[in-house]
Amino acid sequence: MTQQLADIGLIGLAVMGENLALNMESKGFRVAVYNRTTARVDEFLAGRARGKNFLGTRTPAELVAALKAPRKILMLIKAGPAVDAVIDELLPLLERGDILIDGGNSLYTDTQRRTRKVEQAGMLYVGSGVSGGEEGALTGPSLMPGGSAAAWPHIKPIFQAICARTPDGEPCCDWMGEDGAGHFVKMVHNGIEYGDMQLIAETYDVMKRVVGMSNAQMHEVFAEWNARELDSYLIEITRDILAYKTEAGEQTIDVILDAAGQKGTGKWTVIEALDQGIPLTLIGEAVFARALSAAKEERVAASKQIKYEGGGLAGDKRALVDDLRQALYAAKIISYAQGYQLLRSAAQVNKWSLNYGGIALVWRGGCIIRSAFLGDIKKAFDREPGLVNLLLDPFFRDAVTSRQGGWRRAVVAAVQSGVPVPCLSAALAYFDGYRSERLPANMIQAQRDFFGAHTYERVDGPRGKFFHTNWTGHGGTTTSRSYNV
Repeated sequence: MTQQLADIGLIGLAVMGENLALNMESKGFRVAVYNRTTARVDEFLAGRARGKNFLGTRTPAELVAALKAPRKILMLIKAGPAVDAVIDELLPLLERGDILIDGGNSLYTDTQRRTRKVEQAGMLYVGSGVSGGEEGALTGPSLMPGGSAAAWPHIKPIFQAICARTPDGEPCCDWMGEDGAGHFVKMVHNGIEYGDMQLIAETYDVMKRVVGMSNAQMHEVFAEWNARELDSYLIEITRDILAYKTEAGEQTIDVILDAAGQKGTGKWTVIEALDQGIPLTLIGEAVFARALSAAKEERVAASKQIKYEGGGLAGDKRALVDDLRQALYAAKIISYAQGYQLLRSAAQVNKWSLNYGGIALVWRGGCIIRSAFLGDIKKAFDREPGLVNLLLDPFFRDAVTSRQGGWRRAVVAAVQSGVPVPCLSAALAYFDGYRSERLPANMIQAQRDFFGAHTYERVDGPRGKFFHTNWTGHGGTTTSRSYNV
């Protein structure tokens, strides 16, 4: 009797692969699994997959032979050379129209290159962002696929069956766009995640060091905030972290070393923003804050030599807690405004047709940055699909301007107390810069023209017409090449 073929194959039975395989099987799909270390296949089939609708395979050829046409193979392996190696191994085994899917955190330019390579071989390629962590993979992640458009009708039934749902029941998965669009959207998601986490950490730090709150008191505040406009997964887990105690009664948050790790997606986001000239200041500061935290021994030594003898908080502590709530929400808006500007720029550069409201909807459930707030972003792009900046949407404009008093007071209180708030303050600086009709860049242009004859534009001339001043009287009229902004 011929064995029933599987609906999809999965390579990589680490925690994400294992949980996604179980998720797909639970939605009625037959899944063929393969792992380079074949003992993992045996362990999985004898353990969590026991009695379920799986096919275990022990070679790439066996995996390919176990799949229905067009074959769909989801790779959940470490980003980088390993993905290229698996692609090279699979391509000779596949047929025209078969689909390879990379569900790891690959750099989007790698996905662009791989899409071209696989399509030239006659097959289809998808790079899909997957967010939600271990639990999300099992119960419903946010999925951000992009690549060969012809692949979407074939993978859509599986992807939209296993993904998370919004409170209205809409799937947190949609087609992002061509070649590397899916992985680019996931990269920006991760950058925003860096920003959100750092903003919450700074708020916690001010509560602890400036207001003098206990973990139990902060737990209550975050619980209250999670029932209001800050309702989100990260606020929710912060609430729970602050209340967590070991069986011995130890408050776990207090014994965790203050040195944060990172895997690189935040750094990629900032590098891309620099390349495209987008002021992604908040996420940049979040990445640098992790880098500074990692210099633990150096900071400990510096703390013994560099002192600040300023005063602490002189005002109402309860009022500062509410100011922090307003500051956190306003800065969060700035983070998303900057992230969406990077998405818009990348869409123009790469000729992607990104659905900005749809991206907010995909992030609405399942992913790490999921929050009620994302529903408001979806509405903003529904109102104005060509929205240039979230700060120009009436809802977000009013939300930030109405909170700027508390935001400014919170930053001042932190600065006066010597407590660093790099993201809260960078967001405020961006807000003040973006709303400024005139910035001091005229001085920078004068300096550049003085020392390097780089030229400048005039306020009374058309954009694109450049001038030079012979500042010293002996510089001549020769200029450097005009610049591009």
